[in-house]
Amino acid sequence: MAHSKAQRTVLILCGDYMEDYEVMVPFQALQAYGVTVHAVCPGKKAGDICRTAVHTVTPPHQTYSESRGHNFTINASLDEVEASKYDGLVIPGGRAPEYLAMDKSIVDLVSHFSRLGKPIASICHGQLILAAAGSVKGRRCTAYPPVKHVLIAAGADWVEPECMSTCVVDGNLITGVNYEGHPEFIRQFVKALGGTITGGSDKRVLFLCGDYMEDYEVMVPFQALQALGCHVDAVCPKKKAGDKCATAVHDFEGDQTYSEKPGHNFTITASFESIDASNYDALVIPGGRAPEYLALDESVIHLVKHFMGSHKPVASICHGQQILSAAGVLKGKKCTAYPAVKLNVVLSGATWLDPEPIDRCFTDGNLVTGAAWPGHPEFISQFMTLLDIRGP
Repeated sequence: MAHSKAQRTVLILCGDYMEDYEVMVPFQALQAYGVTVHAVCPGKKAGDICRTAVHTVTPPHQTYSESRGHNFTINASLDEVEASKYDGLVIPGGRAPEYLAMDKSIVDLVSHFSRLGKPIASICHGQLILAAAGSVKGRRCTAYPPVKHVLIAAGADWVEPECMSTCVVDGNLITGVNYEGHPEFIRQFVKALGGTITGGSDKRVLFLCGDYMEDYEVMVPFQALQALGCHVDAVCPKKKAGDKCATAVHDFEGDQTYSEKPGHNFTITASFESIDASNYDALVIPGGRAPEYLALDESVIHLVKHFMGSHKPVASICHGQQILSAAGVLKGKKCTAYPAVKLNVVLSGATWLDPEPIDRCFTDGNLVTGAAWPGHPEFISQFMTLLDIRGP
């Protein structure tokens, strides 16, 4: 976990059509580690939303595609921000930096952080703002490749990325290429904040995946645990390492139930048929629509029974509890889930715990349950406790 001598508070600079993962993964991961995170956007106040973009590279196309992502809720107001009160700054990528780099209030704020020597972590197209603020001159940095010429023109010492997960550290400046590099990007930012990450390097965690699992509910905990040093594998029945799972963006947009949009493609890291569950310390079950059909797979049921029967930590969120219910492992447990899954939970013999508000999570013995992705900070934090990864 991230250990620090005092509570840290960081700022995230947001804008419409920032990349979905590149804002939410560091936002929720840092909160799970005990860091206070304020997200601001010019012209918006706490409670307003920013649209996000899902950027995915799909061969044979030569550049990324874009579709609508989740709605991201701003939790602070830019006009109330004082840089001196923050310990660090995060700048997501996507298309937002193109226009934020022309906003004087943003450029001045970034320049202030830079002059103070505070940690700045910027990813993908976020480095356009650093260039506009004069914060890259003479500094080693990388970015999404099309940003290269702007950074060179701004006086940066350009580092050609070897892959999309490349991150570069130069003093207080951490730069990354895109969201594939989040684990190292976040780890280096925590280090720059004065924290240390301990307790995760000897842990092996398995994710149970399927097509149209919820996009955030797989990637946020997956990369947050990787950033802690855990070895994390993702498996899906009938898929092997390198195969993709489609994901779903489930959001709350004023309708009587959640909306759905296409999410990122998530890469499986191991073959389901060849894994040995005894080699893993814990299991994570994302929600979304995948659990509906995974609950019908006897090999999935067998896997879940192994983890629960061995009293290993299991964290399940949203509709993931449909699998736990089908496996018959909830009897006598106290747990929550997405409210529409209450019937499954109650009929399986569990005691239902109301997720009010929707970000509430609960631990009962070896089991952590959550209702939906807004609860990720608490969900991940409680899971870390079961893994004996100590908080600050």
